[in-house]
Amino acid sequence: MTRAELAPTAAEATPESGFRRRLLDAMAEAVRARGYRDATVADVVRNARTSRRTFYEHFTSKQDCFIALLTERNNDTIQQIYEAVDTNASWRTQVRQAIEAWIHASQADTTITLAWIRDTPSLGESARELHHAAAEAFIELIQNLTTTPEFEQPNLHPPSRQMATILYGGFRELIASTVEEGRDITEIIDIAVDTALALVGPRYTPGS
Repeated sequence: MTRAELAPTAAEATPESGFRRRLLDAMAEAVRARGYRDATVADVVRNARTSRRTFYEHFTSKQDCFIALLTERNNDTIQQIYEAVDTNASWRTQVRQAIEAWIHASQADTTITLAWIRDTPSLGESARELHHAAAEAFIELIQNLTTTPEFEQPNLHPPSRQMATILYGGFRELIASTVEEGRDITEIIDIAVDTALALVGPRYTPGS
């Protein structure tokens, strides 16, 4: 299976107005400056150098804009991971490539990454839908990446849905706690790789 075959077929892109792009970037700027909870529509409008009227032509609320930003960031992260993996490399190398891409994408804007993990659970139904969609996409990603020929070895264990869920949830929490501690999240690459290799790789049996 090729890398192109691994990635989900993208829906036809919808035209994005210049104002929408500016507002999404302005939301990211506001969250970086004040955190999501303290950021306001006024901050976003000021950062975007536009009007409230324009904001509400594109988004129904601050939360709506924030969720749109996070949806975009999650989609970008998943695409970056797919693109980083060389399906002709060894299975161990593929695992490392995927995790490094995930961590580096998260590192690009750690304030938004942390807000995504910590703030959205309390934002209601639309945020719950986002969390569900993101979890499904990452679980699918993990399972897709382990269906390449290199993983078709009898001693390997491509992750079940439950295992993929553990990897997704565990890595998210590790990323968030590392950012909260003020540490460089690239520090967790090796432990994340070792964990994934242990789950996917050959099992240890006493006496073997």
